[in-house]
Amino acid sequence: MSQPLPKVTLRAVEPEDLDLLYKIENDQRLWNVGVTNVPYSRYTLHDYVANCSDDIYADHQVRLIIEDSGGNAVGLADISNFSPRHMRAEVGIVILDDCRRKGYATAALQHLCQYSRNIIHLHQLYAIIEQTNQKALSLFAKDGFSEQAVLKDWLFDGASYSNALLMQKIL
Repeated sequence: MSQPLPKVTLRAVEPEDLDLLYKIENDQRLWNVGVTNVPYSRYTLHDYVANCSDDIYADHQVRLIIEDSGGNAVGLADISNFSPRHMRAEVGIVILDDCRRKGYATAALQHLCQYSRNIIHLHQLYAIIEQTNQKALSLFAKDGFSEQAVLKDWLFDGASYSNALLMQKIL
């Protein structure tokens, strides 16, 4: 029998989240799974928080803080690369190291899918996941994402290329 998922809330990024954003965006271990490979300054992140409209149509992305039932930030969720014409977007989740393996990513992904379908009215979500990242592949597969393509030599870590899988879910 599996454990019930923890209750999570997805909320907008607040100025008080600057330290959390700084920690996540500058974690070099995550650079290989994202599109950035440079550190972000506090000033740049502060400017982002101050100037983002939290409107997916204006920003083509929504960044959300994942909170546990006690109001503690446990991670970050992104809906990015939004295409209003095709009603699709990319999804990504980062859970803080000390909060991993507790069900937060699963609960957050379920909420993201519901939010994307019911509020933003997206038709589909997709994720690009490094082919050997079994934990992430399992997370998305458990939530109904299916493998659509192998992207050859898609990710570069500074020394070598690795394949990625395109995972997709029709909402």
